[in-house]
Amino acid sequence: MILTCAIIDDEPLAAELLESYARKTPGLRLVGVYGSAVEAMKELRGNPVDLLFLDIQMPELSGLEFASILPKETKVIFTTAFDRYAIDGYKVNAADYLLKPISYDNFLLSVNRVAESLNESERQKAMANDGFIYVKSEYKLVKVSFSDILYVEGVKDYVKIYSRDGRKPVMSLMNMKKIEDYLPKSCFMRVHRSYIVNMSAVEMVDRGRIVMGDAYIPVSESYKEQVQEYIDRHTLA
Repeated sequence: MILTCAIIDDEPLAAELLESYARKTPGLRLVGVYGSAVEAMKELRGNPVDLLFLDIQMPELSGLEFASILPKETKVIFTTAFDRYAIDGYKVNAADYLLKPISYDNFLLSVNRVAESLNESERQKAMANDGFIYVKSEYKLVKVSFSDILYVEGVKDYVKIYSRDGRKPVMSLMNMKKIEDYLPKSCFMRVHRSYIVNMSAVEMVDRGRIVMGDAYIPVSESYKEQVQEYIDRHTLA
């Protein structure tokens, strides 16, 4: 996977160093080096890049301000001499944060993290489009169609996948976060630390519990608001 990237830094020496790193890194294709966010905006508005190395303290338009108007698909690695901006950087969904002076080792680690994240995201999209996943269960690979899933229950280090047809649940060594990332967000919702529900299969909501056949699934306090919003969107007054 080749990532297009650009560098924005008003310090020429810092920009040159990052440019040298980008040009020798496999998997990166550098498309531009800019001395200001305003200059970059003219070029990148119609041709967004996959990854942006972005300084924070710059005249006219700061890196934080520029990051807030970028397409959500563009990953940002902030490059700055000031660690006090770290929290602000993550508020605008920065992929990473590199503190100057930047070594090539740290640069490479950061790029690899972003590449792995993007690869995982592409896998998730592909599986969502295909409509199924394979999970390991009892030394076998079992095909599970998203449309067949009723709900998922977390049991210690395992997940149990319950199907609409009432067959024996498929049990797999996996954490809830892992399977949650791969289930389509359009119909699957985390309603409890131990439960993910196919909301299209919900038969009834009874006193704060979700009813699915013989199962009564609790909705925890931390997920109650988003579940209620979903129910409200599908309720006739």
